[in-house]
Amino acid sequence: MDIVRFGILGVARTAMKRTIPAIRKVSSLCRVEGIASRGENRAQALAGKMGIPLAFGSYEALLESPDIDAVYIPLPNHLHVPWAIRALRAGKHVLCEKPVAVSVEQARELAGEASRHPECRIMEAFMFRHHTQWLEIKERIQDGELGEVRAIQSVFSYYNMDPDNIRNRPDKGGGAMMDVGCYCISLSRWLLGSEPESVCGCMDVDPDFGTDRMFSGVMKFGSCVSSFTCSTQLESCQQVFILGTRGRIEVMAPFNPPPDGPTSILLHRDGQIAERGFECDHYAAQAADFARSILEGTPVPVPLEDAIANLRVHEALMRSAREQYVVRL
Repeated sequence: MDIVRFGILGVARTAMKRTIPAIRKVSSLCRVEGIASRGENRAQALAGKMGIPLAFGSYEALLESPDIDAVYIPLPNHLHVPWAIRALRAGKHVLCEKPVAVSVEQARELAGEASRHPECRIMEAFMFRHHTQWLEIKERIQDGELGEVRAIQSVFSYYNMDPDNIRNRPDKGGGAMMDVGCYCISLSRWLLGSEPESVCGCMDVDPDFGTDRMFSGVMKFGSCVSSFTCSTQLESCQQVFILGTRGRIEVMAPFNPPPDGPTSILLHRDGQIAERGFECDHYAAQAADFARSILEGTPVPVPLEDAIANLRVHEALMRSAREQYVVRL
């Protein structure tokens, strides 16, 4: 194999607007070969509109195709594991949107299946970890430029009151924590390279949707405290502050920076402020990293064990919010 041929399971907006254009930016490594919908006419219409060679009228048909090497799964959260398992059994590599599962138990089921298909690569799509701004921030932290990191504060919110939107459907894995809070958990774990010792959560549940429309959490990592607020019913906002004993970093667009434009971070140290600019499509960087792991036969950058660990923290935070006590991990 000299190039990875991707098939897209479903026609989610993320796939249409972000992932498909991003894969095309790294055409030396991978390309979008096919797309599947639950109706053949719709699949053909979208394939024609997007310039995709193959259209499939069912997900099963795409998985059976010998012309597809890997699948990207942007389906609703509750469908991630069932279709990832089917893809692995069909001999396909899997790039699955976050969260890869809706529970630790389900994620472990997927990991068990993946262990039976060692020839297939599978990775959770936390695209922000592939952005050059975050790679530099992590390097600065590891080099001690901020001193000892003692606090991480993050916000990720947007406003969505559509009752038919999957993010407002608890039966489909909706809610603020599943959709955007998982980024705040993943970010802190990844930057600090460790797991929290204890967590505490507080949430507000929408009386009609039954989803957590706002959640605030605190995670204790030794001497560092990471706090965050996420919401599906607040003014759109995303920002991260990382504070150390010798400096701090402000991240202006931590999770959804523009794929075709600049973004920046502010480094505060010794009374001086330095701005660092970046231009990176993290969806393209993610696709490239995943494709290289397939072509070179190397481990994926983000293994399933990380996804399981992230869900473990997620479940502890939700339990803390429901039962109103600090949960130790």
